[in-house]
Amino acid sequence: MKPLIVCADDYAQSLAIDAGIIHLIQQNRLSAASCMVLSPRWAEAAKSLTPEIRNKADIGLHLDFTQFGDANAHPVLIARSLLRCLPAQTIRLSIHRQLDRFEDALGTAPDYVDGHQHVHQLPQIRDALLDILKQRYSNKLPWIRIAKPPASDGFKGKIIKLLGANALESKAKSMGFDCSGDLLGVYSFTGDSKDYEKLLGAWISAANNSLGTPALMCHPAIDKLGSEINDPIYAARLNEFLVLNSNNFHSLLQTVKLTRKPH
Repeated sequence: MKPLIVCADDYAQSLAIDAGIIHLIQQNRLSAASCMVLSPRWAEAAKSLTPEIRNKADIGLHLDFTQFGDANAHPVLIARSLLRCLPAQTIRLSIHRQLDRFEDALGTAPDYVDGHQHVHQLPQIRDALLDILKQRYSNKLPWIRIAKPPASDGFKGKIIKLLGANALESKAKSMGFDCSGDLLGVYSFTGDSKDYEKLLGAWISAANNSLGTPALMCHPAIDKLGSEINDPIYAARLNEFLVLNSNNFHSLLQTVKLTRKPH
């Protein structure tokens, strides 16, 4: 069967997200989770990433330049990176700081790295990131999630890919990093749980026809009072959790080989 990484984003953003991700890992519905270590919740959230959880899923760094800490608006960050006018030292300091926070809380390097809103693939950021990872973890490199949605994911997927997926993948592989294949899971965060279930079926089918080891990203959360504050996709998160926790998704997973890292 085709190996597939099922990866939940935004761990430590909120209690609702953390609870949803931990539950799904325990139920063998996820094989990876990406952590936002600049979140004020990180120190507390990290306590739930027990040895049992880490035996079930890869735990990675969700590199963040647009939400917590000294954040940039996403369009501004994209524009400045494309113009190559981001301060190089600031980028490097932030990457080191986030890796330090991950290590301080969990005692290990991240199993992999990706980016919140796929910022890890942007010009300037991707080069600094790969150089720092190579410097810090030369004995055991983390794998890199490549934000390369298939053409079937439409205009949004094309934009994500064009912001640096091929350049990141090429350089990462030349430096010895393992990389995931197609990025599945891109959608508009609209619709209800039935709509998301249909999308999941299409993504699982796409996984079976893709090259490399595809990664299906998701953004689940359990309903927690107040967690919707400052979270524009909270309703979509609840729909995703409902479907990912369902018997139907369990059946879909029987058609692929759930895996933690690229093969």
